Amino acid sequence: MSNLVIAAARNNRYGHEPTKMKQKSSAFGLGGMAGIDTKFVLFFLALEYGRAGYALSLDGIVMGISMIMILVLPYFLPSRYEMPSFSNWLVYRGIVAVAGVAAGIVLGQTTGVLLPEGAGFIPMTLLIMASIVSCYIQFYGLMKLRQAN
Repeated sequence: MSNLVIAAARNNRYGHEPTKMKQKSSAFGLGGMAGIDTKFVLFFLALEYGRAGYALSLDGIVMGISMIMILVLPYFLPSRYEMPSFSNWLVYRGIVAVAGVAAGIVLGQTTGVLLPEGAGFIPMTLLIMASIVSCYIQFYGLMKLRQAN
């Protein structure tokens, strides 16, 4: 009897299993648009980390921990897109982080020599703007109204 109740609770009024409308991931397994806003935050944070060049100071340790959190935690946020496997998520976001650190090192070396001194402030400015947009997108996704089943 309990199996019958559970099966009836799972079915909707038409007798079909409820379906979840998730969009498929892209052909490359990147998860479509899932987490694209946090990829920008990760890239600009890595850019600032590479530009500043302080890995063993307290600032560098806190920034490194923040990068690891932004690398991993957005995987667990609710999304309307089908998520790739966790290992693919880490690989592609790790590539974004390494590219950001490498670009930051190049930016740090060329600031004052090839680029004006003010170019050193661009990564942090873009990081703040990307963080504000990402925060808005995440809060909107968590609080938007959904139809009750």
